[in-house]
Amino acid sequence: MSKRPLPPPGAQLEHYVSPETFDPQSIERLTAAQERVYLASQWKLMWWKFKRHKVAVSSGIFLLLLYSTILVSEIIAPYGLETKHSGYKFVPPQGIHLFHDGALLGPFVYGVKRTVDPEDFRPIYTRDESKIHKLQFFCKGDAYKFWGMVKWDLHLFCAPEGSRAPLFLFGTDHLTRDMFSRIVYGARISLTVGIIAIFISYTLGIAIGGMAGYFGGVIDLVVQRIIEVLQSIPTIPLLLALAAVIPTKWSPLWVYFGITVILALIDWTGLARAVRSKLLALREEDYVLAAQLMGAGPSRIIGRHMVPGFASHLIASASISIPMMILSETALSFLKLGLRPPITSWGVLLQEAQNINAVAIYPWLMLPVVPVILVILAFNFLGDGLRDAADPYK
Repeated sequence: MSKRPLPPPGAQLEHYVSPETFDPQSIERLTAAQERVYLASQWKLMWWKFKRHKVAVSSGIFLLLLYSTILVSEIIAPYGLETKHSGYKFVPPQGIHLFHDGALLGPFVYGVKRTVDPEDFRPIYTRDESKIHKLQFFCKGDAYKFWGMVKWDLHLFCAPEGSRAPLFLFGTDHLTRDMFSRIVYGARISLTVGIIAIFISYTLGIAIGGMAGYFGGVIDLVVQRIIEVLQSIPTIPLLLALAAVIPTKWSPLWVYFGITVILALIDWTGLARAVRSKLLALREEDYVLAAQLMGAGPSRIIGRHMVPGFASHLIASASISIPMMILSETALSFLKLGLRPPITSWGVLLQEAQNINAVAIYPWLMLPVVPVILVILAFNFLGDGLRDAADPYK
């Protein structure tokens, strides 16, 4: 490919700029696609970029469905939270089948045959293919109070009416309770801990970091020293120490809110620094000066004018902070320093998995860790998509 020769020194450079006056209001000259982009808001542009991230969209749908299940946990769970099934201790998970001997029978489970190990007298359960139990949908089962208010007995699926057929999709524990039902109920606690904790954390981070970045001076100096002291303490020992001081006499509800507040108090420092650095740059903008001249107070300027300027960054950060709080609650409950029975969370369910011998014999006791892993991965993929969508340089 031949290169175009450079013009001689002093020669006038030819240009291709139209001599006509540019009129930004002449939208009629734009094509339909150009007009759509030209008039789109920042949030709409972010949404268009986010939709191209297929993994993030799938993760968002998965999280939306998962969080919607906590509204109807009692209906999804085939049994009550504390329902016990005499004679079915440590039953392995059952599979749902559609075909039997080549014939389509619909969703069903096989029966369970119980024998005893002659060496250690441990019960052994095997599949009994001579017994077929078809599942019923939207059927009546264990009674419950929906959200603690309405007495009801409707379940999404259950065993055949009038039979004592076992229906243990994830097996049972040492107290003969259905693991699947307990995992469904535990999702309500584990998932809401992250949402409530991130709300408290973001309120503290935006308020304290906003004051430090907007006012500067002594306030900024004091806030930064407090943040440095808190961040210099290792997170895990600090988390364990704060959880250990929760009184054992507290009710389960107070313990739940106590753990939530502890997680929020540890997480706000990083966000406060990010907000402070953003506001230090934004407070010199002309629109901030205009708001000050019009008589707007600091809280209105920070909340209505400055924070929305980097709201996309806050959303992306929240999608990463929420799974870390869920993981922290699970770890604390697993170590018996967090939530305690009768509250049921995924971490509380994993307490039975502390004994490696029990896990080796009954591996389904580790099943509560599966939703924890899926939620953390989904939140991280969602955060990647939100970050890319909010980045103006991509």
